[in-house]
Amino acid sequence: MKTMSLAGMSLTLGATLLLTGGCFSSRSGTTFSRDEALRGQRTYQGTVENVTAGKLEGTQTPIGAIAGGVLGGVAGSAVGGGKGKDIATVGGVLAGAAAGALAEEAITSKQALSITVKLDDGRLLTIVQEADTPFQPGQRVRVLETEEGRMRVQAL
Repeated sequence: MKTMSLAGMSLTLGATLLLTGGCFSSRSGTTFSRDEALRGQRTYQGTVENVTAGKLEGTQTPIGAIAGGVLGGVAGSAVGGGKGKDIATVGGVLAGAAAGALAEEAITSKQALSITVKLDDGRLLTIVQEADTPFQPGQRVRVLETEEGRMRVQAL
């Protein structure tokens, strides 16, 4: 029976997580969901008061744990024989699932900005979004608000 090398399994897990990363929604100021197309959004203008860099946590779906568990089980089954092989397989599944979940979260996490905007009407809003567009205090911006109350900041 042919077994996959540990490097091959790691590469497979990484590719799986990268490919499924596109399944998760964007928190960008300039990427819109299909549901936002052809729908009006409230638009406000204001001035950036403060910008704080941060990080959006990665996704925590079962995909990473399942992929890791499968690869860990395959790796564990390649060790030893008899009861030792069974124990190694179970250990590989558990360790692989934990590693896969951590890998998924790390791969899908993104840099973020917490942007405080003083709107022209005097209200103060703080919006967290992906750090795909730089903002500076004093910069004039537009804030878009969807019907669901989701907001994003865009440069004017």
